[in-house]
Amino acid sequence: RPTYSLVSDMLEKALERLPETHQLLMHSDQGWHYQMRQYVRTLESRAIVQSMSRKGNCYDNAVIEN
Repeated sequence: RPTYSLVSDMLEKALERLPETHQLLMHSDQGWHYQMRQYVRTLESRAIVQSMSRKGNCYDNAVIEN
C-alpha cells in the first residue's frame, strides 16, 4: 500500500531526472496521497499541471496502468 513518503520520494526522483524546460502534466487517480496539500503545492511550485481521473472511471487511467 502506498504511503505519502513513497509517493513524494517517487515525485522528487522523477523531477530530478527531467529538465526544467519541459511543460509537465502529472496524471493520477484520486488517491488520498495525490490530493494532499503538500503534494499539490510541490506540483504548483514547479508549474506542473495536475490531472486526475474522474471518480469511478477506471478507463481514464488505462494508459498508466497498462
